[in-house]
Amino acid sequence: MTDTRRRVKLYALNADRQWDDRGTGHVSSCYVERLKGTSLLVRAESDGTLLLESKIQPDTAYQKQQDTLIVWSEGDNFDLALSFQEKAGCDEIWEKICQVQGKDPSVEITQDIVEESEDERFDEMSDSVQPVELPACEMGRLEDISELVNSCLVSPARKDKLAAALETQHYIKKLLNLFHMCEDIENIEGLHHLYEIFKSIFLLNKNTLFDTMFADDTIFDVVGCLEYDPSLPQPKKHREYLRELAKFREAIPIKNKDLLAKIHQTYRVQYIQDIVLPTPTVFEDNLLSTLSSFIFFNKVEIVKLIEDDDKFLTDLFKLLMDDKTPDVKRRDLVLFLKEFCNFSQNLQPQDKDAFYKTLVSLGILPALEITLSIDDQKTKTASIDILTYIVEFSPSVVRDYTLQQANNTEEEQMLLNIVIEQMLRDQDPELGGAVQLMGVLRILLDPESMLASVNKSEKADFLNFFYKHSIQTLIAPLLENTTGEKPLKEDYHTVQLLGLVLELLSFCCEHHTYHIKTCILNKDLLRRILVLMRSTHTFLVLGALRFMRKIIALKDEYYNRYIIKGNLIAPVIDAFLRNNGRYNLLDSAILELFEFIKLEDIKSLCSHVVENYGKILEDVEYVQTFKALKTRYDQHQDKLKERDRVSGSVAVAEAVVPSLLRSRYRREARQPDDEEEMWFNDDDELEDDAPLDSAQTHPHPHAHAHHALDAIGKIVEKKVCSSTESANGPSRVLLSTTTTSKPAHTDVQGLVDYDGDSDEEEEGGSSSAAADERDAKRPRLA
Repeated sequence: MTDTRRRVKLYALNADRQWDDRGTGHVSSCYVERLKGTSLLVRAESDGTLLLESKIQPDTAYQKQQDTLIVWSEGDNFDLALSFQEKAGCDEIWEKICQVQGKDPSVEITQDIVEESEDERFDEMSDSVQPVELPACEMGRLEDISELVNSCLVSPARKDKLAAALETQHYIKKLLNLFHMCEDIENIEGLHHLYEIFKSIFLLNKNTLFDTMFADDTIFDVVGCLEYDPSLPQPKKHREYLRELAKFREAIPIKNKDLLAKIHQTYRVQYIQDIVLPTPTVFEDNLLSTLSSFIFFNKVEIVKLIEDDDKFLTDLFKLLMDDKTPDVKRRDLVLFLKEFCNFSQNLQPQDKDAFYKTLVSLGILPALEITLSIDDQKTKTASIDILTYIVEFSPSVVRDYTLQQANNTEEEQMLLNIVIEQMLRDQDPELGGAVQLMGVLRILLDPESMLASVNKSEKADFLNFFYKHSIQTLIAPLLENTTGEKPLKEDYHTVQLLGLVLELLSFCCEHHTYHIKTCILNKDLLRRILVLMRSTHTFLVLGALRFMRKIIALKDEYYNRYIIKGNLIAPVIDAFLRNNGRYNLLDSAILELFEFIKLEDIKSLCSHVVENYGKILEDVEYVQTFKALKTRYDQHQDKLKERDRVSGSVAVAEAVVPSLLRSRYRREARQPDDEEEMWFNDDDELEDDAPLDSAQTHPHPHAHAHHALDAIGKIVEKKVCSSTESANGPSRVLLSTTTTSKPAHTDVQGLVDYDGDSDEEEEGGSSSAAADERDAKRPRLA
């Protein structure tokens, strides 16, 4: 469907009594067989999906508001609204609703009775027989009128009847005439009654009455009635404020009279809701939902009217970027843009996306580069608010603009660096602007909100840009203040700013593993940050400790070696000792850091702490952290000693075996000499149960190597057996040594098998069949 007359936005009232945008589409009315009646259908303009299918019930109260709005309730506490793009479309659908219900299309509401509980329905049936009769609008009857209006608030049916009577009899304007009379003669009692009457009329929650009260010729009189609160000794001066103090500044002359009137009305109604009306009780909160809806739809309409005026926005940004524009004028322009962005928060996501794209295309980001640097506090604060609105909705828009500046803009003029500079230069004692800008930077640097696709790698590009062009600006005040053993400046403003910088760096440390690691190692950043452990401000000490804790939590050996080499645990130990066991947050945070090292078994840091600070920490007995750390260290050392012993035995074997094998297997063919012949013969005479040491009675030139091989053989056999049995149960060991039936030198043949000639072959003392049998029994190295 392309008919813009039927183009609508669908809204639903949520539990917080705020309107949620359910989508944009086109509305139609037709007979639905499944629902057995004529229904309102809204199909999304994007994909044609059904957004709404609502049967027009004969007893449902439909309200037509502001010529382009139809509101109704479906069931309990479920209100719907259709906001039409054009008045003609609203009139067409309204006529269809009235036709189904048999009503005259000229009415603003189709039903007087709303469906409630059974008891209330009974009351309504009885009340509907007796319409509300309003007393004569006279000064002497104001008390009666006040009592009648208050009595009608208890029943929804009586509220509807009262609203209808007030509207048909033009009673509100009559009451306002009495207000003028009471003010002229200073009838305070009558003015107090009028306050109660108009307060109750607001609680009727009827849009038709609001249209009358908020008209240009009546709204100030309504505000005047609400000035005379009986509980106050003197009346408020709301009208004086709205007329004289609240001045409307046109940043650019607004030629659209409808837009101008809507802006004035919205401001005044918002003032009534926020300032004039008393704070509603829990029971009255929902009774003002229609007033909130009135303001909501007004703001949406204002944004649409401004967006549709291309010349207005173009002239605004042209004036904002002009160097000749006075600072006062520029401040008005920025304040207008801030309110414009604030109103846009009521738009649905796709409309809000188009809204911000329009602002970016018109040059909002280059304009913010100028306005953020202006010394005027109001201009700067409004600029920060605008930037926050943009970044919170679409950080990618700001990132794309920043990346475009990489090759054609000086570093100090880049938007990202301007934001950082303004954060660091904030002169507000509470650092309100700095905190807000830090939040903006955190969103921009959050990898979770960065896009990555085949043709676009926003995360890599933006982080490379930040760490190349901006990180030095961020850490500059930190480096300047930590050139010595203690912080150079300890005033509250400086340490507050350093605390914000530390918080942002801790976020980067946690989420930017590679880039921040390079920065920390190259600039020795952790050492400089740990200088802040000597600060007199505990929160700054905790900030520095938190940064180190983030690094250790990564369990990165590059970081661990950096900490050990620079002895960067020392400032933490020093702060712990200076705290002297006081039970406070600093003590707990330091203990938690060492507890983490112990629980995560970070061996390098554990050894460093115990070896360098074990003597100092061994007297700490109110917690078991350091004793447990020492125990864990001892366990590590025992394992290392066992490993070194095994490695030493293997090294001996590796050193001896080659020389042994070369001497026995790689020599040229020859007959064994007499000494070797005697040694081999003696081996054969040993009994099976002879001890291994018996071989020592016939020393051999390589006897010491055989003992080493025997020890290695036992270890290998033990490890293979244990691993094999644990996995598959007992099995035959492939690598083994024989220590009871043969002397130690036979292990050489058991561990190593060569394809070359053996000594027996050289001597010719065994047949080829015997050799094959021996080869079959000889274990192989896997």
